[in-house]
Amino acid sequence: MANSWQHYSTYDPSLSPAGVRSREWEGPSSWTEYLGPHMSSPMTSRVSRKKGGSDGQVQSSCGGYHKGLNLGWVVQLTEVAEGLMAKMYRLNQILDCPDPVGQVFSEAFWKAGVFPNYPRICLLLSKNFPEHFSKLQLERVDKVALDALKDGTEVHLQSLEPWFQLLLDLMAFREQALRLILDLSSTVITLLPHQNSLILHAFMDLFCSFVRVNLFSEKIPRKMMLQMYNLLHAMSRNDSDCDFYHRLVQFIDSYDPPLKGLQEDLKFVSPRIGEVLEAVGPVIFLSTDTRKLRNEGFLSPYHPRYPDILTNSAHPVRAQDLANVTSYREWVLLGYLVCPDELLRVTSIDIALVVLKENLILAVFRDEYALLHEDYQLYVLPRILESKKMAKSGRTKQKEADLEYSVAKHVEKMISEVHEQSLLSCDAIHHERRILLKQEIGRMVLFFTDQPSLLAPNIQMVFSSLALAQSEVIWYFQHVGIASSKSKAARAIPVDIDPNDPTIGFLLDGMDHLCCLVRKYIAAIRGYALSYLSSCAGRIRFLLGTPGMVALDLDASLKGLFQQIVQHLESISKLKGENISAIMCDLSEFRKDWLSILMIVTSARSSINIRHLEKATVSTGKEGLLSEGNAAYNWSRSFGTPCLDQKDVLSIAVHGLVTKIGRDAVLYVESLIESIIGGLEGLINILDSEGGFGALEAQLLPEQAAFYLNDTSRVSIPTSKSTKGGGSVGFPLPGHESYPENNSAIKMLEAAMQRLTNLFSVLNDMEPICVLNHVFVLREYMREGILGNFRRRLHAVLKADNDLQRPSVLESLIHRHLKIVYLAEQHISMDLTHGIQEVLLIEAFSGPVSSLHLFEKPAEQLTGSATEVVCNWYIENIVKDVSGAGILFTPIHKCFKSTRPVGGYFAESVTDLRELQAFVRVFGGYGVDRLDRMMKEHTAALLNCIDTSLQSNHEVLEAVAGSMHSGDRIEREACSRQIVDLDTVIGFCIEGGHALAFDQLLAEAAGVVLDEGAPLIYSLLSGVVKHIPEEISEKKEIRRIRGVANSLNIVGDHDSEWIRSILEDVGGANDGSWTLLPYLFATFMTSNIWNSTGFNVDTGGFNNNIHCLARCMSAVIAGSELVRLEREHQQRQQSPSNGHLDEALDPEIHSRLSAEARIKSAMQLFVKFATGIVLDSWSEANRSNLVAKLIFLDQLCEISSYLPRNSLEAYVPYAILRSIYSQYYSNSPSMPLALLSVSSRYSPAVSLSHTSPAVKQPRGDSTPQHGVNDSGVIIP
Repeated sequence: MANSWQHYSTYDPSLSPAGVRSREWEGPSSWTEYLGPHMSSPMTSRVSRKKGGSDGQVQSSCGGYHKGLNLGWVVQLTEVAEGLMAKMYRLNQILDCPDPVGQVFSEAFWKAGVFPNYPRICLLLSKNFPEHFSKLQLERVDKVALDALKDGTEVHLQSLEPWFQLLLDLMAFREQALRLILDLSSTVITLLPHQNSLILHAFMDLFCSFVRVNLFSEKIPRKMMLQMYNLLHAMSRNDSDCDFYHRLVQFIDSYDPPLKGLQEDLKFVSPRIGEVLEAVGPVIFLSTDTRKLRNEGFLSPYHPRYPDILTNSAHPVRAQDLANVTSYREWVLLGYLVCPDELLRVTSIDIALVVLKENLILAVFRDEYALLHEDYQLYVLPRILESKKMAKSGRTKQKEADLEYSVAKHVEKMISEVHEQSLLSCDAIHHERRILLKQEIGRMVLFFTDQPSLLAPNIQMVFSSLALAQSEVIWYFQHVGIASSKSKAARAIPVDIDPNDPTIGFLLDGMDHLCCLVRKYIAAIRGYALSYLSSCAGRIRFLLGTPGMVALDLDASLKGLFQQIVQHLESISKLKGENISAIMCDLSEFRKDWLSILMIVTSARSSINIRHLEKATVSTGKEGLLSEGNAAYNWSRSFGTPCLDQKDVLSIAVHGLVTKIGRDAVLYVESLIESIIGGLEGLINILDSEGGFGALEAQLLPEQAAFYLNDTSRVSIPTSKSTKGGGSVGFPLPGHESYPENNSAIKMLEAAMQRLTNLFSVLNDMEPICVLNHVFVLREYMREGILGNFRRRLHAVLKADNDLQRPSVLESLIHRHLKIVYLAEQHISMDLTHGIQEVLLIEAFSGPVSSLHLFEKPAEQLTGSATEVVCNWYIENIVKDVSGAGILFTPIHKCFKSTRPVGGYFAESVTDLRELQAFVRVFGGYGVDRLDRMMKEHTAALLNCIDTSLQSNHEVLEAVAGSMHSGDRIEREACSRQIVDLDTVIGFCIEGGHALAFDQLLAEAAGVVLDEGAPLIYSLLSGVVKHIPEEISEKKEIRRIRGVANSLNIVGDHDSEWIRSILEDVGGANDGSWTLLPYLFATFMTSNIWNSTGFNVDTGGFNNNIHCLARCMSAVIAGSELVRLEREHQQRQQSPSNGHLDEALDPEIHSRLSAEARIKSAMQLFVKFATGIVLDSWSEANRSNLVAKLIFLDQLCEISSYLPRNSLEAYVPYAILRSIYSQYYSNSPSMPLALLSVSSRYSPAVSLSHTSPAVKQPRGDSTPQHGVNDSGVIIP
């Protein structure tokens, strides 16, 4: 307790009431050696007092001159008591813990160098105390030792000098402390904890320190020390006694034993001590009632009867008192020990019984203790028996005699029996209490970890729990191994306490976790204290202005102190400015002024006292003036330790903090709002989960439905039970929430929705929170929290099991979350839909907004993080197939398939039109543009590889072209073998066709979504595209419209336009080597890749994806010719005309005809020479790759819009092709070319009729009429 008063001023002992008497002898000049560095020297204080008074002493002139109390004296003497006990403890250790009462001294005692090593003389002097040494005839006891003492008198005197000074200090302390205790007891009006707690704690701390100092003095050899020092002093000073010898003899004799002297000295303050102990009794009873503590929630952050109320404000006063219960128990043990008459009060028996039953020892100092029950039986019980005898003899009034006799009899019985009760039950009592504290602290840790904003309002409860836990831990270690006896004659037996009790470890661990939480959120706690102090200023000013206070007519000095108190508190709320967090605030002056007020109004010598102030302010219906001031004093001590005596309770670095108050307050409010918004987000996420709205929207994925059907088909008649559960499969069936057994889940959802809507309404209606120069608008925080939570949820659901979520599932999850957002919009007055749109826009496009309105492509286009994640996944896993999952494009199904899962799904689950349409709906046009741009970058790199191959093989390809035109087969084959990295280029072209197929699927999905969402815009684009002039050198506007239409798959030839746009962007096909492109593609027929190529009728493609090569060839040839022709046209426009032929022709007709003619010529050239190479390489010995090559060329003619459908018939009769397809679709398993069994669902990729296919229009519909013969019947 002394530490809580260290900031107050010190005093000079010479000026105290006992100082006059102390000056009569030249005792210690000061208490400096017993005071810590935080206490100033009394000598300094003495000088300052001589110059002009002291800050620690307050004089009042209320109704005349009256001196106020000085708590500085109380604080300093309490500190001196600690110093005296520390010095006695050190002496006791030096002397090897002697037993002066039993006159037992070890060998180490005599060798310590404190006393002369002459045991016979020393023991004689000690045993015959207080006889003077001159009457003991020492020469007869040990003349040799006596002569030796005379020879070494000065040496021995010097060894005893400091410890003799200790005896003088003990006597001076007894006189000064006793005088101060008596003075406080007689002048302080009230010492009840709920009225005057600050002065009460100071008074009782001094009282307990006074008792413990004198109890400890019995453990040092005081008699031997005084007698031996006086003998040596007489030997060196002509037989004269030392100074103060007779007073010291009287002091030691009166305190032999110490309890006898204490009971005699303190009998005048005994009634006040009895009042205090009765007042703290209810708190002690409460601390021992574990059932009530648990059931009533005194140590719980929420009330057990009302768990929905997060802050437990049912017992704030009692919770604060519980923090001081350790001190209260010490008061009871020491108070009744030295004031035994107070046990005769009716209520005192139960108070003493409760405390005595759970304790065996009385802690004195550090590990020194006294046997509690033995002392009560030796020194308290005789006084009770005496009172009983007096009551029985009728020496008092007859009416009171019977009651006093009855009470004394009960006290006698209690003291006689409580020792045995404590031996049997004390460990069980404390074990049960440790379990309670372990549970409560564990619940606190979990609660405040989840709700940290509620830690500051409940900090007093935290301190109470830590105080009780610390008390239990200390009690355990003090009592382990203690030996006690049931009676004086019985042998001492050890107390049965388990040294391996696990509750101690659990309790220490819980305390550590709770202290860590306090350290973590210390800023919020200090901010809460700051907020309380700021509001306290207004309340105190209001109380000072009440009619009752005005009628008191306070004198100027007291009124000035009250005004200073208000100014100190108001200075906190007036701190403003940008650097508010850097302002330091020191409230030590506030605490000094408040203590000065308490010294005046609690003194009986003052005309205005505490009772007057309470009566003047009690009519307001609020807390009284003194209650407000005491609370402010407690909170001001360190901004966050709102309890008077918590330094020893918490062992954490919260003492002495000079806080940056502005920042702490703002941080506290921010943490509180963050916690509230966190709870809001938590409720939203509970609803937006599989156990929330997800349980009401359960839909089986196609794979799950198929698995379920396959599972149920094994059972002929499924039971209703299996249908309900769905269960052998493990998938919840749609509608399962409607079954009666799931009613509780629905009710939980309804309750969560109700809480969420209530929270929305409350936050929407809250007024802005003003803290210093900051304004917090809850609605804005709520909006940011909802939108931020939506963004986090979006990122969270992008991935499922560490891989991409299916776009359709992602879309459904977003819609589910949006339902909750729309629910919130109904209860708050703000547009959240617009905010959600902004979030989706940011996640799709993160560049500057101005870029959205510009048609020119910026140097670096940025996209949102969510779009980037999804697009990168598609590029890496589908387009590039970096995982090697065997991604194949299936023309019949219009999707991609894989031989093994790509992440968590097969490729067809994320690439069919339904999934791509979901992607477009989620990420919009920006997502489509980003994915299209990434595929263009990938394809541009592939086209660059083709360009590199054309340039590096330019001469060889020219030789190949010459040999093809001349028909020299040998030279053609020889030159073809000279082409570098032919298989590598084929692989690049297959990748390019793969990208073309994916981009067309994406464009088709985007077109469908646009047609559904904005049909007028889609219709407008479709109509405009049909009337775009077919010019080679197109205007920017026309090219832009064509590009938009192509991205929506409205243009007829998507692939050629896409390649054309890529070549225009990168400046490709810009030299003459591109004229050799058909010859390069024709040489692909000589590659070994065809040896492992097989056609699959189920997919309409080849097993190694080489059908994408046909797509790439057609698109690259057409796109490169369009780009080259446009460049030639631009060059002709820039150069002078060479004649009138070009001018005579219509530019539009010239451009269209020349472009189509050149593309058709190049394609026919490729088909001609490729077919020649295929047929030339055929032989009876090598026929395996002939079929694949012919089907490949037939598919090329079907894909290209610039080739007539019958272009291949000039070289390969269709009867051969029909025979090939017939074998593929044959049911005969003996056919080696039938790779898969026949399927009546699929038709062949080309017409199987006997007649040749009709010639198709160059730029008409490229969709073939699959599998229909002349009669219109599908051929199996």
